[in-house]
Amino acid sequence: MSAVTSAPDHHDLPSGPDDGRALDGSPRWRDRKRYAWLLGLIVPLLPFISWGLVELTGLGAFWFYGPVLIFGVFPLLDLLVGLDASNPPDSVIKWLEQDRYYRWCTYLFLPLQYAGLVFACWMWSHGGLSVFESIGLALTVAMVAGVAINTAHELGHKRASSERWLSRVALAQTGYGHFFIEHNRGHHVRVATPEDPASARMGESFYAFWPRTVSGSLRSAWELERVRLARMGRRPWTIRNDALSAWAMTVALYAVLALVFGPVVLPYLLIQAVVGFSLLEVVNYLEHYGLRRSRREDGRYERTAPEHSWNSNNVASNVLLYHLQRHSDHHANPLRRYQALRHYDEAPQLPTGYAGMILAAVFPPVWRRVMDHRVVEHYQGDLSLANISPRAEARVLARYGTAATAAAMPAAGGEGLAGSPR
Repeated sequence: MSAVTSAPDHHDLPSGPDDGRALDGSPRWRDRKRYAWLLGLIVPLLPFISWGLVELTGLGAFWFYGPVLIFGVFPLLDLLVGLDASNPPDSVIKWLEQDRYYRWCTYLFLPLQYAGLVFACWMWSHGGLSVFESIGLALTVAMVAGVAINTAHELGHKRASSERWLSRVALAQTGYGHFFIEHNRGHHVRVATPEDPASARMGESFYAFWPRTVSGSLRSAWELERVRLARMGRRPWTIRNDALSAWAMTVALYAVLALVFGPVVLPYLLIQAVVGFSLLEVVNYLEHYGLRRSRREDGRYERTAPEHSWNSNNVASNVLLYHLQRHSDHHANPLRRYQALRHYDEAPQLPTGYAGMILAAVFPPVWRRVMDHRVVEHYQGDLSLANISPRAEARVLARYGTAATAAAMPAAGGEGLAGSPR
């Protein structure tokens, strides 16, 4: 397998001021993936690409091109292109984050995203598509919507109010505007704990995780907003509630699309929304599977560390998802822009990129075979340190339990291995 290198070693860099530039003012380090980030803009173009392939071949099956690209082509590209574990040197991080080119790679996603959505609505209403073809187009649009949530994730962590607003716009297509609230103020606080609805437990299938995380994240976002508004002396039923205003954007969007193109588009909008946010949740599922932060003596959880996120250095998926797979650095530095995220040697590594791991996650026996032993190895056999699903605890311990795990188990009636009351 090939390896891609993006940065020379520190001693190969020319000397200069600590701003990422050489003495003559030119950059002394170059991101060899700089223009590869533009490939991420292929995703919002998928509805148009599908149409072009259908027109070229006459085959309606190409309306399903989006899922084929994401779940067929990208897993193969991850294997063929290989890994990139290199990091930008510390001296260029500030300069790299200030380069506005990288911001435009994310900003441009949004107009293309909504152009594709409008085009899809026109095809559903006036394109003469069969139900089969319309469903294929809806699934292709769902791939755009799912990756758009990741674009919203990148923008929503930034300080600029304009970028946070763009994040909400990107989320409107899937009706998942509350993600902006729960992820930043909930998940990042509770990550890798049993209390976090977005952290999957060992032995928990994706199909058990999905309803828990969808409902739990929604309740968490509402509660976070209720508490915030209560501190301001306000009730939650107000337009100042960020959850309500985000959902209102979706209602307004869908209403306009239904008025312009007819109510025939509504079932397909629902399909793309559910599949789109499910794409987010399957990524959540694999990012912290089985990992748990330990409690300190004062009862609080330890600080989030690199070992609390699964990472991947596969280049293809990293370009597709704006370095989301360097997840440990994202949790350590949530404001850091994607192009500057770093690899940690101590972070647990997935066997392939997110695209391939999503395929494994939708087949629970495959997922357990691929991932459960990695959780065991990560904790050196002591599963008392892992975040285990209470429902699967007996099965997991029967297969992987050790004397060390058994000795660490609390007395009956106390906390389970996952650290949460039974």
